[in-house]
Formats: sequence, C-alpha cells, structure tokens
Amino acid sequence: MSNVQPGILAPVPGVGRYLTFAVESGGSPAEALQALARRTDGDSAVIGIGEPLLRALGREVKGMEPFPSYSGAGFSVPATPAALWCWLRGEDRGVLLNRGRSLVHALAPAIEVESIVDAFRFGTGRDLTGYEDGTENPKGDDAVAAAAVSGAGAGMDGSSFVAVQQWVHDLDRFQSLPQNVQDNMIGRRKSDNEELDDAPDSAHVKRTAQESFSPEAFVLRRSMPWADSARAGLMFVAFGRSVYAFAAQLKRMAGAEDGVADALFTFSRPTTGGYFWCPPVKDGKLDLSAIGL
Repeated sequence: MSNVQPGILAPVPGVGRYLTFAVESGGSPAEALQALARRTDGDSAVIGIGEPLLRALGREVKGMEPFPSYSGAGFSVPATPAALWCWLRGEDRGVLLNRGRSLVHALAPAIEVESIVDAFRFGTGRDLTGYEDGTENPKGDDAVAAAAVSGAGAGMDGSSFVAVQQWVHDLDRFQSLPQNVQDNMIGRRKSDNEELDDAPDSAHVKRTAQESFSPEAFVLRRSMPWADSARAGLMFVAFGRSVYAFAAQLKRMAGAEDGVADALFTFSRPTTGGYFWCPPVKDGKLDLSAIGL
C-alpha cells in the first residue's frame, strides 16, 4: 500500500528519537499541523496524532479510543495521552537532534514539545535483556494488512493506529536471575530464540501469542531500546489497522482475563501509554484530509 507512511513498514533504524507534544493556548494547532504535514514524508519521521489534538481541532477519527489502564499486584499500566507523537528515524544521532529541533520550532507556539527520548538499535534487533524483539512480526503483505487501514475510503486507507509505551527495565534484577528463569519469563531461549513449549502461562510469549486471540491479534512491532544517564528500557511501538490487537494483548498481559500477569512486570514497568493515529501520505507529504485539513 503506497500511501502508508514508509517508516512504519521499513526496518528499525540505527537510531531513533521520540518526541511527544502538548497543545498550548497560543497560536493555531490546525496551522501548526498543516505546516508539519507539508514538511513530513512519513519516512525519516513517522507522525501520529493523539486524541488531545483531535479534540482541540474539533475532529474525530473513527477507531480512535482511550488508552486502557490497568493495575495489579506490584504493577500498573498508565494511560498518558499526548497531542502529537513523532518518531524520528535515521543513522546519525546529530542529524536527528537537529531535525527534531526544526520540528519543535515549526510547531511552536500552538504545539509544544513535552518529552524527548533517544533510542537505538541493539545488535540485530534485540531488547536490552538480550532477547530478540519482534520475532513474530508479520512479513510482506501480511505486515501491511496488520498495520494499515484498508477499505475505509480516501484519507483513511493507508493510515495506521499506533500504541506507544516507554518501559523501564530493572536490568540488575533481570541479569541476576539464572538463564533458565530468564528464558521462562520471556518464553524463548536466549541462545537460539526458540520458543519454549513448556514455558509457564506467565511467559511473555504465551501472554501475547497473536494467533491465540479471537479474532487474531497481529500487530507490527517497531520497538527500540532507549537509555539515559540513570535508566534504560524499551520504547514499545506497535502499529495496527485498529487498536484492537494491542488492546487485546495488553488486557491479557495485565491478567484481566485469567488473573495471570505477564512475567515482564516482575522486572519492567511501563511509565507512559498512548494511542495515536498515523495519517497516510499523498504526494510525498502527510494526508490530513480525513480530519478536514
């Protein structure tokens, strides 16, 4: 599907920079968003629009829902909606820094930057725990079918919904555990990435097995590790043709169905959570026609 933002379907880059924004009282958010659309091709920067910005514009996107929140024994899953999300993609951190500064200036004062997180590819695409990330990602046409809206008409076809969570890992705790315990938490062997048939029900792979849901819950994961001076973890990013697949997986991870929480919560915690609508592209720029811009 040629009108999907290309960065959604492309492999994870060497470095990334995630920016979230809030709507402010000064200026016109519609004009700021239009200016962003004119300068964004969806490849070097993937853009998602959040419910707070849609509300400020007086617009709706069919399929957008509030991000779910959960709590359980020793963990919580927060909902932290943001107006705008930008995933800058590339191979040079300095280039991304300058590109991000340019976007921040272009959006101000109507839309102001709220947070910035720098990320990177680890090895061939691993989480900082050392396990491969996105093993079950659909490929080719299946990836497009999972990630992109179709059959909804011009302005919506080729768009995508994305779930974004910043997870903070307790790597000291995780790395102190025996290898077999780590493998059972993830549900795969780190040594060869093979799934464990006898892993406990709390294993992450079992909690999120996409084909085990009805209907099946396939997403296209494009997550990247991140780190700052004191913390590290995973910026979880999952694209879908709707929010259903991610919502179904998260509900099961939180144990809302059967009381079994995902083992990830024993060494990692999400600190943010938001849904965004990623508009399609047309003629090399974002197509905002579905929201009347």
